[in-house]
Amino acid sequence: MNQERGELHPEFAVAWETHPWNREPDHSVSRRQQLAARGPYQAVRPVAIAESKLQLDAALQAEAEDAVREITRFDAEVTAIAERRATREGDDAATELAPLASVLLRTESASSSEIEGVTAGARALAMAAIDAKAGPNAQLVTANVTAMQRAVALADNISINTILAAHQALLDRHAYAAPGRLRDQQVWIGSNALSPHTASFVPPHQSRVPAALEDLIAYVHRVDLPVLVQVALAHAQFETIHPFNDGNGRIGRTLVHAMLRHSGVTRTLTVPVSAGLLTDTSAYFHALTDYRDGYVETIIRQFISASFRAIGNGRILVDDLEQVYEGWSESLASRRGSAARRLLPHLLNQPAVNIAYVETATGVALSAAQRAVEQLEQAGILKRAGGGQRNRAWIAQDVIDALDAFAERVGRRGYDTHTPRD
Repeated sequence: MNQERGELHPEFAVAWETHPWNREPDHSVSRRQQLAARGPYQAVRPVAIAESKLQLDAALQAEAEDAVREITRFDAEVTAIAERRATREGDDAATELAPLASVLLRTESASSSEIEGVTAGARALAMAAIDAKAGPNAQLVTANVTAMQRAVALADNISINTILAAHQALLDRHAYAAPGRLRDQQVWIGSNALSPHTASFVPPHQSRVPAALEDLIAYVHRVDLPVLVQVALAHAQFETIHPFNDGNGRIGRTLVHAMLRHSGVTRTLTVPVSAGLLTDTSAYFHALTDYRDGYVETIIRQFISASFRAIGNGRILVDDLEQVYEGWSESLASRRGSAARRLLPHLLNQPAVNIAYVETATGVALSAAQRAVEQLEQAGILKRAGGGQRNRAWIAQDVIDALDAFAERVGRRGYDTHTPRD
């Protein structure tokens, strides 16, 4: 038994199989590289996990259950915050909860994208949401938000079609990725690998993908497994299958949230688990390799630690946003029910606005929307973000600062909020 990797579970260890390689090597590379890209190659032959039996160390299973309870508690805490605000202000609780739920989903999508090297700051993402000259990374993260929303919305019926729908939403404008379709070619991992012969990992041959996904879906629907353990292993299996030309990591993490919602662990929120994984991506990728070798405990531990980090960081973000909202409420002179006040909750999850957005969000006419923005500018809540007379936008900088602080904590390797509870 390897103390770092835990006990070997050979029933999860992948095998390898040989396939012919008929593609001609790129002649613009050296002869050595050309020779390395010739002849048969080996790809993973995935194991079936639908009926797998796994005996875990009792302490590890207990810690996984603690993490699940903490996720559920966090979901309930944020719901309670929205209910208290609704009671105080005479609004509907769902209306008050929506901005907090949305901002957590967006931070999760941004963190999931950053794991794959797609980075966009809070300001860029906010501007992208109102189509204010978004850069390519902001567009990709925004698409990941849509993919996450689609996966969670379909959580009651997780299937291959659910996964395909999320992939369609993620990469709809990128034909090379065959959005919404399983891959029909061999893919491999390794930025400098010209062919699967020198790759760091070669997923299954495309002919094995449909059956492997069917097996995974059967595993996802089991009800006799500890939830976070099931989620961690399902995610690792998905990444091993690698069913798409691109976007596998991001879609594999949407599966995590669909499963948490399907199991009832979360009811209203998307807990930013990817933000917890992002704190140490090398350990996360190492855990996926361990899983393929049959050492499943590593990925389970990663998800336990990521969940605690995500909740700790998420609590700070929610607290920061609540303080921002309270400060706004005190500084804004307009009456309750005015368009300016009705816009305040929307600014928590959409801190960049233009007049068209204000009209839609508050349901008021153009003149009232313009007046609301003027009042929010006078109160120091909104600041002009630039643009000409026709393309004016405004930023709620307090929210951007809170989101930037969240991102800074995510990137801090030593950041850990796993505090033992009685």
